[in-house]
Amino acid sequence: MKKILSIFISLLVALACFAQKSGKPEDLLNFKPTTRVYVNDYTGTLTEDQRQSIDTKLRIFDDSTSTQVVVVVINSLEGNDVADFNVQLGRAWGIGGKEFNNGVVLLIAKKDRKLNIATGYGVEGALPDITCKQIIDDIIVPKFKGDDYYRGIEEGTDAIIQAVKGEYKAPEGYHKGRSTGGSVLRTVFIIIVILIFLAMSGRGGGGGSFMSRRGYTAWTIGNILSNMGRSGGGGGGGWSGGGSSGGFGGGSFGGGGASGSW
Repeated sequence: MKKILSIFISLLVALACFAQKSGKPEDLLNFKPTTRVYVNDYTGTLTEDQRQSIDTKLRIFDDSTSTQVVVVVINSLEGNDVADFNVQLGRAWGIGGKEFNNGVVLLIAKKDRKLNIATGYGVEGALPDITCKQIIDDIIVPKFKGDDYYRGIEEGTDAIIQAVKGEYKAPEGYHKGRSTGGSVLRTVFIIIVILIFLAMSGRGGGGGSFMSRRGYTAWTIGNILSNMGRSGGGGGGGWSGGGSSGGFGGGSFGGGGASGSW
């Protein structure tokens, strides 16, 4: 019996090691980290010295702030959406503390030339979608375009740390050349929709139904305005709940963040 149990445990360990080394999306979602590795390179892009350098920096940041920033480099998403998969990965690995949900995942799909920053609920205020997009567009992508992956990850994680600490400032002129017409039109459209809702809420029915409709309208407007806060190219769908944390803290992710490509 002991021999059978020993063989079974060995098989489980072997399967876990295979999943960790393969870097395939499905395997990664089923893999539960038993130790905290902050830089997970499944492509051999980074040298071991480079990986260790960034890993040590992120480990020190976790020890001093409890905020867990994790880097994952894979070859291909195999058809998965980069934002949705990153949210699933952050949740599956339980990155961030269970109480504070303060995890961040920088996912890089090298062959697909796509990347995403996913943020846990607890860091969305310090690291909003627009800041994630700025870090991707102005810091990481230019380095990746020059095949300097180490510098892109190094400086990108530096910017994430600065943002969480409240020290990050967007590069001067970030919005130059970026059209704001779409945002203005969306705002005008939302205002018109709100006015129509309010006008319809005031028609017909008794006082009770009027108040009910007004309550529903306010709830709807609140949801619309809340969703407007998400930037284009932002995070994926809403995943919640901690689950088994493995080596990390059991944090949750709700879809905040941003995506990019190079």
